[in-house]
Amino acid sequence: MRVRAWTLAVAGALLVVAGTVLLLVTPAIMRRQVKAKVQIDPASGMAYTMWRDIPVPFYMSLYFFEVKNPQEILRGEKPVLVQRGPYIYREYRQKSNITFHNNNTVSYREYRRYYFYPDGSAGNESDEIVLPNMLVLSAALMVEDWPYALKFIFSTALKTFNETPFIKKTVKEIMWGYDDPLIDFLNRIFPGVMPFKGKFGLFAEMNNSDTGLFTVHTGVGNISKVHVIDNWNGIKKVNYWHSEQCNKIDGTAGEMWPPFLTPSDLLTFYSPDSCRTLELVFQKSDWTFDIPTFRYVAPKTMFANGTVYPPNQGFCPCRQSGVLNVSTCRHNSQVFISHPHFYNGDPTLWEAVDGLHPSEKDHALFIDIHPLTGIPLNVSIKLQLSLYVKAVQGITETGNMQPVLLPLLWFEESGTIDGPAVNTFYYFMVVLPAICQYLQYILLSAGCILVVVALALGIVPLKKQVPHRKKVSGIAAVSQEVTERSLLLPADAANTSLGQARYLMD
Repeated sequence: MRVRAWTLAVAGALLVVAGTVLLLVTPAIMRRQVKAKVQIDPASGMAYTMWRDIPVPFYMSLYFFEVKNPQEILRGEKPVLVQRGPYIYREYRQKSNITFHNNNTVSYREYRRYYFYPDGSAGNESDEIVLPNMLVLSAALMVEDWPYALKFIFSTALKTFNETPFIKKTVKEIMWGYDDPLIDFLNRIFPGVMPFKGKFGLFAEMNNSDTGLFTVHTGVGNISKVHVIDNWNGIKKVNYWHSEQCNKIDGTAGEMWPPFLTPSDLLTFYSPDSCRTLELVFQKSDWTFDIPTFRYVAPKTMFANGTVYPPNQGFCPCRQSGVLNVSTCRHNSQVFISHPHFYNGDPTLWEAVDGLHPSEKDHALFIDIHPLTGIPLNVSIKLQLSLYVKAVQGITETGNMQPVLLPLLWFEESGTIDGPAVNTFYYFMVVLPAICQYLQYILLSAGCILVVVALALGIVPLKKQVPHRKKVSGIAAVSQEVTERSLLLPADAANTSLGQARYLMD
């Protein structure tokens, strides 16, 4: 029995030690594995493949704001808009010219291609939509300060080419461009007024093109810098804005982030389309495909003006809070970006037109990211393009339009990790850690149980070795006590004691 108790005790102690070691070592092993796997290194396996060939299927959904009362707007009345869409395009991204450098950085260009996705769209690319004529209205603002004679020539040219302040074009033409003889004419007569050639389209420059030459850190030697931009197109800051902070190129390229994120961390990335660095803030912990994630959202200060949020003063001159003037990096075309329907913006923005209904559910952007690896699992980036329009004296085409930010469209770039990639990710980042966690608690529990059983088996024999006295009474008890004492005394003393006992008994 005693040997069995000792065996159980030793086995239980070993299990407790094993469980404790596993409890202490597992997090360190996980961190070491993550560090090795998320580096931008061809030998890192899954993470490098995900970085090079993004497994997330991206879609760009477009919603156009069709103008329903163009003639009334020219008379100075309030614009009435109706949202049309979505018109969905499948977006393919592929990195090219990948070059590793000796300072633990890697350079690449990422090319984007778009294909119309009719199954999820509300219409076809052949649908016609009435929108503001950006060529006319933007150019009118560019020549506002010209002498009257030049503005007269410009206005005459618009009439000659039958240019109107509002046009009806197909979705395909609006997106990818259409030929307009006005562009070539103005480029010959007024060089610089039209800073582009050929077809004009809102996204003509995006299709089959890249977002610039990114050079990012690989994470080798310092995992906290993995994916962080070293430079973009050879520069570390742009010159579009009016402060050092606003011009700074910071964060990642917006695809992946360093691992081991905490709720206090910001999600920072540089957006070439927005011409600036953007920051997202932690909102809540959540689950995506049974994988733990952090949800990051845009702070209300993202597009706030300098009056509401002084650090944004460098992005001014500003209009109402909630919009960003990107004309300095968009050919001085008086284009503004914001959240869709001017969500989180000054109410005067969406009250100036009919047809806008901002809401967090429909118009807030977010990124769900796995905090341990810094890999996004669910992305929804939503932005709106608006055009500032007003009547320009000497340009009769602008009529009596009131100054207003007129929304053109808003788009959502969304992607969710899918297919074999999510299964592999789930297995390595959820199943295996869970198995290790359950195993360590099983070992600890089993070890404690064995130790308790061993103690119980050891106590039982000890109790059996303790003598039990029978209860006696009266004379028998006295005689028994004297006899026991006599056994402990010398012979003479014993006889004396026995004699005393007999006297008492008589």
